Amino acid sequence: MSNASTNSRILFGQPVSVLLPWIIAAIILLILPVFLGSRSQLTILSQMGITIVFALAYNMLLGQGGMLSFGHAVYMGLGSFMCLHVMNATWFGALPLPLLPLIGGFFGLIFAFIIGSFSTRKAGTVFAMISLGIGELFAALVLIVTVFFGGEEGISGYRDEGLPFFGIEFISNLEVYYLISIWMFVAVVLMYLFSRTPVGRMANAVRDNPERAEFLGYSARWVRFASFTVSGFFCGVAGGLSAILFEIATETDLNVTASGAILLITFLGGVGFFWGPIIGAIVFTLLATVLGLQTHLWELYLGVVFVGVVMFFPAGLSGIIMSHVPALKTGKLGTLVMPYITCVLPGVIGGLGIAALVEMSFHVRSGAADEHEMTLFWIDFSTHNVLPWVVPLVIAVVGVGLAVRNAPAFKAAWDNASTLPEAA
Repeated sequence: MSNASTNSRILFGQPVSVLLPWIIAAIILLILPVFLGSRSQLTILSQMGITIVFALAYNMLLGQGGMLSFGHAVYMGLGSFMCLHVMNATWFGALPLPLLPLIGGFFGLIFAFIIGSFSTRKAGTVFAMISLGIGELFAALVLIVTVFFGGEEGISGYRDEGLPFFGIEFISNLEVYYLISIWMFVAVVLMYLFSRTPVGRMANAVRDNPERAEFLGYSARWVRFASFTVSGFFCGVAGGLSAILFEIATETDLNVTASGAILLITFLGGVGFFWGPIIGAIVFTLLATVLGLQTHLWELYLGVVFVGVVMFFPAGLSGIIMSHVPALKTGKLGTLVMPYITCVLPGVIGGLGIAALVEMSFHVRSGAADEHEMTLFWIDFSTHNVLPWVVPLVIAVVGVGLAVRNAPAFKAAWDNASTLPEAA
């Protein structure tokens, strides 16, 4: 092969195949506002970017280091509070706004350094309980140390009072979106590179077999501590981005509920893959925003999805995607199209029928006594008529029944498509 041909596959010192996913991601971030350019859509995209940074930072502990934390929202919340205090400082007008997430990152790093110095001595249940106690402690401090946390009302600020950056004042939602997107892209790249460093590799070894890592001469505690502090830095960066987007921070940003939500997001996407939390963040944000605008029961549906993933797909949504790789390698991925149509599709339709019955029951239960009309799936009807109840019931029974009946055939087709042919 000629040198010209070899060099054509090299870009910035790396093979094009390695850089191609990052290039595609950058292009998508750049052109998304062309298709989703309204204020609400840009806000959702910005919130999604912040959640991605937070979820990946959390996965540095859970997925890469095997440390289950119930209080990791503390570091994001502290970064957010600190950035808002900077916004309110008299010298904020001399600071370019794009540098603000760095302040949140270093503040999260400092507290992660302090807390990690004793919490990472042990892993497993001990670490989880310490993190839970830390989360409860800071949630209580919000109401006690009102000078810093502002009490129940929290702290607010104004991002447009910062120094313009090349003439950009970050007043519009589009400008804020691009700022958050750039920071998100940089943070994702840095966290990916960290996972490839010796410390990141050793975090995986400590997660899988800490005794063997100790035998090889590596301190499991210091490896956990390094991962913990770096994770705290990126959590603080996410907090700084949150302060820029929402211009307010309250107790809900660092309490145990927020920590539980990021645990759910990370596990939903899949802790075994670097890009798993990205999928979890996207799905969760869409459910919390888009679906949340359509129904008050979005948390119920999210809980059902989470329980289903835990029970049947412990590798998360990314694990479901990667499970199709063997079928792709055997060239039999196309044979799964009909099984999906005959089994999965009826199951989804049946699930929508069940959701319709739940929504109607909730409407009857919580609505006013004379409020009979409701809209569901863009259809207006009265809940006091029999037909609107019969139709979703029939859809649910038939859909779930077909899915159950065709499940054995689906499994057989899946096994056939995923089995590599035996060597002659």
